[in-house]
Amino acid sequence: MLALAILMAAAAAIAYILILYPLLLAMLPFKTKPPVAKSFDHQPQVTAIVAVHNGAEFVRAKLESLLALDYPRERLRMIVVSDGSTDATESIVREFAHRGVELLPAPREGKAAALNRALAMASGEILFFTDVRQPLDGAALRHLAANFADPSVGAVTGEMRLERGDRGEQADMDLYWRYEIWARAKHSAIDSLFQVTGCIYAMRRSLAAPLPPDTLSDDAVLPLRAFFAGYRVVFDPAAIAIDHPAKAGTEFRRRRRNLGGLWQVFARHPRLFTERRMRVHFLSHKFARLMLPWALIAAVLATVGLPPGWFRDWNLAGAAGLLALALIDAAIPSKFFLKRISSPARTFLAMNLASLLALGVFFTDARRMWKSTQVERGES
Repeated sequence: MLALAILMAAAAAIAYILILYPLLLAMLPFKTKPPVAKSFDHQPQVTAIVAVHNGAEFVRAKLESLLALDYPRERLRMIVVSDGSTDATESIVREFAHRGVELLPAPREGKAAALNRALAMASGEILFFTDVRQPLDGAALRHLAANFADPSVGAVTGEMRLERGDRGEQADMDLYWRYEIWARAKHSAIDSLFQVTGCIYAMRRSLAAPLPPDTLSDDAVLPLRAFFAGYRVVFDPAAIAIDHPAKAGTEFRRRRRNLGGLWQVFARHPRLFTERRMRVHFLSHKFARLMLPWALIAAVLATVGLPPGWFRDWNLAGAAGLLALALIDAAIPSKFFLKRISSPARTFLAMNLASLLALGVFFTDARRMWKSTQVERGES
């Protein structure tokens, strides 16, 4: 029966994405590249780039964080691009001019255009990209730069550590992010990443090129240039940035934007599907993330198409029950035992809905997806 065949194929895909691939990544002895020949004696000239729109709440602390980095000051240049800021961002940045921080005011055109302006001004061997919101550990840049002593390394990313939130959505995202960090460490050891963390990454300036102005994921497009040029994109967990949990309800918008950026990357870089290097991991980890909601939809529709009986009824009842729990999660008290099911179900539903809606990147101006993420400060 066609419905049963579709259900089995969809269930196999879901099981592979959620369970089997992580197990294979953990257990199979994949051939690995030699460890990165990291050397702290390697201290190249670096240009740090911060693109910001209306970041007055964070920019002072960010610049103090940059200036406090344990890196030779004479080897570090700092450029802040203000993407049409209308708050006090630019006046705050000007206060740091005597300490070597350069302000580049620009009209409101989006992050990619702002980064392009900075790329045109940058100098030195290494570009260090960081966002306005996340403070940096003092040794972050020293660790990133040390990786470029290895000539095989084209780009390197650090670890964004999320402060623990006390709400279900925040805790669930923390669990997802810990899995992502673990997978990146595995991929880095095997050979290379496909994407870096936007708030803390560096790359060789010789490999960088201007971005299409509607780019949503500079942290994928720029490192891929290094990857396709034969270099490794590696993960260094010793380079740390700290982020606050997103305010309740705002994580969905951020996920939709990030996944819209992935759709852009896949459409504009079809070589990802033909490049043998790391292809199985790309398909299993990155591409599968966007295919998961379609597999879920196929499974539900195939189940509806099954002949009446206990198997069909139990599967539909289970799916309906999880959906109902996800939809009423906000009304379930935090101490109630069902919260342990409803909260992950809600987060899972939201992430897959965000993936479906991310297709809107092909039907509207992608830059409309860019909005500042609101965060909760002072939480632990």
